[in-house]
Amino acid sequence: MLYTIENKKLIVTISDKGAELMSVKTKSDGWEYLWQGDEKYWKDRAPLLFPICGRLVGGVYTYDGSQYEMGIHGFIRRCVFSVEDKTDDAITLTASADEETKKMYPFDFVFKATYRLDGDRLVNSFEICNTGSGTMPYSFGGHPGFNLPLGGEGAFEDCYLAFGEKCAPELFLLSPTCFLSGETEPYKLKCGTRLELRHELFDNDAIFLKNAAKSVSIKSRASKKSVTVEYSDFDYIGFWQADHTDAPYLCIEPWNGLPGFDGKTDDFATKTAMRHLPAGESAKMGFDIVIK
Repeated sequence: MLYTIENKKLIVTISDKGAELMSVKTKSDGWEYLWQGDEKYWKDRAPLLFPICGRLVGGVYTYDGSQYEMGIHGFIRRCVFSVEDKTDDAITLTASADEETKKMYPFDFVFKATYRLDGDRLVNSFEICNTGSGTMPYSFGGHPGFNLPLGGEGAFEDCYLAFGEKCAPELFLLSPTCFLSGETEPYKLKCGTRLELRHELFDNDAIFLKNAAKSVSIKSRASKKSVTVEYSDFDYIGFWQADHTDAPYLCIEPWNGLPGFDGKTDDFATKTAMRHLPAGESAKMGFDIVIK
């Protein structure tokens, strides 16, 4: 089922499957900012990633002496959420552990996703609650894709990323199978703030950075439109599109979590960048999407 929230600036659609954003349009001109999915490139739009971000080696992990199977980016994107609260300009959806999730992830949890409009800003807020009796390891991330070129004006190569302040990020080097290699290197930005977009940047999968500024915008030399993602609650930021294609979109991905290391089966008790939530406690985090 689809739900709509709106204000004077924006109209946004959310699905109950995965609490996934399905559409983000400006009312003034009806331009669709959110990627609408295309099997040729990538069928999703803005999935939420929980309880892992990225891949597990062999699609398996261990915890407390047992082995579990889990696909890329976890399972919350396939869960059906229920509406807890809704107004004209905001909605909160919830999902919780069940018999199927426990086959993959042996923990009790409640996951809440809230979307709220504030002028030209879409506030994305998330709460993860550990309702079990032991500590719960987890990762969480966002994966929204945005249509390019902005406004349909110019070309993909007219677009660029502009960080909110000068920074010196480090790039995670990936193996040929898209796992962490264990190495990083400095990632040079023009004047410390700018990355010109071209499709070849993504031929070796995603660009994942640490120590980057906590705000990044997609801008264009051919359009006055822009999309900004502000992600102060997240440790890492990624940029991705389907490799070796002319894909007309870019994903901006705030993550609290990382893929596995190549050749190593992860133990969730010690997995790199995993967070650990005590029994009965909740963790809140979010990122904002600002449309200009």
